[in-house]
Amino acid sequence: MKHMTEILCSRKLFSYVLIALIVSLGLLCVYYVSSLDHALPRSNHEGGGEDGTDPLFGRPLQRDDDDFDNLFEDQHLNLDVPKSIPVCDMKLSDLIPCLDRNLIYQLKLKINLTFMEHYERHCPPPERRYNCLIPPPVGYKIPIRWPASRDELWKANIPHTQLAQEKSDQNWMVVNGDKINFPGGGTHFHDGANKYIAALARMLKFPGDKLNNGGNIRNVLDVGCGVASFGAYLLSHNIIAMSIAPNDVHENQIQFALERGIPSTLAVLGTKRLPYPSRSFELAHCSRCRIDWLQRDGILLLELDRLLRPGGYFVYSSPEAYAHDEVNRRIWSAMSDLLRRMCWRIVSKRDQTVIWAKPLNNNCYLKRDPQTRPPLCSSKDDPDASWNITMKACMTPYSANMHRESGSGLLLWPQRLTAAPHRLEELGVISKEYQEDTEIWNLRVTDYWKQMKSVIQKNSFRNVMDMKSNLGGFAAALKEKDVWVMNVAPLNDSSKLKIIYDRGLIGTVHDWCQSFSTYPRTFDLLHAWTIFSEMEKHGCSVEDLLIEMDRILRPDGFVIIRDRPSIINYVRKFLTTLRWDGWLSEVEPRVDALSSREERVLIARKKLWEESAATM
Repeated sequence: MKHMTEILCSRKLFSYVLIALIVSLGLLCVYYVSSLDHALPRSNHEGGGEDGTDPLFGRPLQRDDDDFDNLFEDQHLNLDVPKSIPVCDMKLSDLIPCLDRNLIYQLKLKINLTFMEHYERHCPPPERRYNCLIPPPVGYKIPIRWPASRDELWKANIPHTQLAQEKSDQNWMVVNGDKINFPGGGTHFHDGANKYIAALARMLKFPGDKLNNGGNIRNVLDVGCGVASFGAYLLSHNIIAMSIAPNDVHENQIQFALERGIPSTLAVLGTKRLPYPSRSFELAHCSRCRIDWLQRDGILLLELDRLLRPGGYFVYSSPEAYAHDEVNRRIWSAMSDLLRRMCWRIVSKRDQTVIWAKPLNNNCYLKRDPQTRPPLCSSKDDPDASWNITMKACMTPYSANMHRESGSGLLLWPQRLTAAPHRLEELGVISKEYQEDTEIWNLRVTDYWKQMKSVIQKNSFRNVMDMKSNLGGFAAALKEKDVWVMNVAPLNDSSKLKIIYDRGLIGTVHDWCQSFSTYPRTFDLLHAWTIFSEMEKHGCSVEDLLIEMDRILRPDGFVIIRDRPSIINYVRKFLTTLRWDGWLSEVEPRVDALSSREERVLIARKKLWEESAATM
């Protein structure tokens, strides 16, 4: 009897254990399904949407903003966040992914070398991207601060001295121990850019030998700029130049310019329009820029015509302007004839330089024979479209309003920085909204600087990038600081870039799903306002953008990320692996008219890599 009782008790205990096990498994299944439901984006339609992917079958799913927030906020489920990002090989320390000529050869792209296509952007497909952090060169030091950097930099930061040897007779640059010095010379101004600029002002009969002409000239395009000494010395005239050159045989010339703290970027007059809107510059400059202006029916001069404002100047210093040999005289004759048909006129010619001016209105165009070449562009052509747009061999006439005004209608600098420009009407923005935007950004920038007050000095920043420039309010708010700002208009905001230039600022159009056209370690400060929240809408990777930001950010530099709390939380996970944890600050900013929803401001500082980390 006792034995039977023990058997019954054992069976009952076994039953209880079995039931408990089944219940536990059931609860685990419920928990797993619930967690999976929160972790994955939900479809608004049974068959799926367009933006996301079904985790089981790879079918697309539509993701709304709330789903995106859930994905970021459920941090314990974000298993795809890497614990570390590998460091690239040291040979890639100067990598520019979309201007990598090795990629052109590897992909066997068919390009026209005569038209400089090999210097244009060719971005790697996703499977060919280097998903690693670009190391600084061995011995890298924190850059010399502006304004001393205009004249010298650390040789270890850009260990390329070939230009100093090639241009030793032209005073471009001189190697001096552990530094490289810049005497201010150029191919056509061996005695210094400052004297050359004063001579140009005298040619144009501007008062006081000042090329800015009392504030009428503010934006300049310097083509084939070398190390940008021309642009460097224009700054004292209250002129800002977009100094451009390709990554050509004079390799690293733009890298030297940026290390010096001079506004500049990599670009080439090839087959595509430069990424700037029409009527952006008062003056274009070419000093021995080695460009064949007559090729393809003068299409490169016609690109300058698109970019120059009414009455804008083209300063040309080259042997064709003064040499008397047969070859140069033939080029001069053909170039003069082309520019005459374009309605440009010579306003001054002296020694080695000639200066043309673009017409102020349509009068000359209206008097031309209809069959005259180059023709006027079709009314369907958008002269402001500039991202990946093929150049067109035609001229855009002025609108009826500009024709009547016979000029750009812009105020003098610096008044134009805050005055509402006429082209706001093309965007449907009224003056009151524009002024409110300016006031908001003044407050926002003041708050940023208060947030960083304990860790920055007066000269901590020189090269600044606003990754989503909108109407230029962020850059305008920095007017009292000794910085220059590369204002970037994302593709969906590209129409606003014309306002940037009308304010007397500079910038470019860019697609942030791709790498930017600049060298590593270029900028001291990156400002990213809602850029990350827009990345997912375009199917682009947040991680890719962070790696790209790290590439172009200098060691000891800062990032200011203003976005939704869920995105800030997600980005914070990468800070240590990016080595952006030299200093951190996160706040909830004041709500203003530009705040579409709750925002957070994260400011992080990039560390200077240790030698061991840079050579991993």
